[in-house]
Order: sequence, then C-alpha cells, then structure tokens
Amino acid sequence: MSKRSHLNCALLIAMLAAAFSAAGHAQDAVAPARGGLEAKLAYCKTCHGLSGQGYYGYFPMPRLAGQQPQYIENQLRAFIERRRTNPIMFNVAHVLSPSMVSALAEHFKDLDPRPIGGGPRGKLAMGKRIFEDGLPESNVPACSACHGTEGKGQNQIPRLAGQLYPYIVGQLTGWKSERGQGTTVDTSFIMAPTAHNLTRAQVEAVAAYVSYLQ
Repeated sequence: MSKRSHLNCALLIAMLAAAFSAAGHAQDAVAPARGGLEAKLAYCKTCHGLSGQGYYGYFPMPRLAGQQPQYIENQLRAFIERRRTNPIMFNVAHVLSPSMVSALAEHFKDLDPRPIGGGPRGKLAMGKRIFEDGLPESNVPACSACHGTEGKGQNQIPRLAGQLYPYIVGQLTGWKSERGQGTTVDTSFIMAPTAHNLTRAQVEAVAAYVSYLQ
C-alpha cells in the first residue's frame, strides 16, 4: 500500500470516528433501541470485521468476537477515562451510554468466526511453551494461568484465542505507552511486569501461538 493510501485510510478512520461521536450525543442511560444498537454495531464492523474477527489494515484492528463482556466494558471505560490512550477509540467510546456499552459487549460475546491467524508458524512451539509453562527464569507466569488453557479468558481477563498476531505484538511491546495511564488501578496493571520481562522474540512467539487458537 502506498503512503498516500495509508494516509487516506487513517483519515477515513478519523472521519468515521468524528461522525460516530456527533451521532451519539443523544444517548442516555435507558436500554438502547434496537435500531440504535444496530447502527453502533454497523459502525464497529467497519473496523473490526463483519463478524468481529478483526481486520488487517494500516492499523491492525483487534478481534472482538468471543471476547469477555466484562473486559470489553472495562476497556471502553478505560478509553473514556483515558486510562488507555487511543484518540479514535476515545471518540467512539465517550458518547456511549452505559446500557449501550453493555449491549455491544454482549453482542460480541456470542460471535465465533474462525481465527484469521497470521502468526509465523515457526514460532508456535516457543509460544506454546510460554503460554502453558511461562518463563520462571524471567519471572513470566504461564499465560494460561489467567487466560485459561484455551485462551478464552474470564470476566475481566481477556480472550486471547484467535486474536490478530500484529495486534498482540503491538500491545505487548507498547504496553506502557497505551495502558495503565491515570491513577485508577485495574486488571491491566497485572500485565505490566510480564510485558516488560518478555523479549521481542518471546512476544512474537506468544502472539503467534494464540493467533491460531480457536
């Protein structure tokens, strides 16, 4: 893709976010009307895929399908409260009523498309070992201890199974720059030392392994 195409893609995303922000100011705390929910879902799908499977674009858009509702709700609040920095997602999230946040989270919970995959298969063996056993010598716990043996998470612990490879790599390597901002402590803080103690090669291995989990 050319630099001009990259710029156009980024501008399109920003314009969509601005339009979504303007349209959402009428939201309140009552249960969202079906038409309102469908409109928000249609918007989510422009970036996260028609089945919430994620999208390989200029920016990798994460998989929402099958994600834990409590995690989605917590992360949307984190964008609103700027505990997690992402200007586009702030514009998307801050206009949503609490009931709309819950409705969106519940919708994606029940989606189950096949993973896009994308991780280098040569890294799967190392990734499986780290996921299942951790790296005691580096003070890295097994991913499965919190995210489950199938990587599907629980409550506020996110599903990793089927998540896009470049998205996981980006999140783990840039954890301090995006997450855990502000003064409110949440489950994201648990990951800070683990992300710090993983080498780039180890991050890529874990990301590759979970990208193929179903």
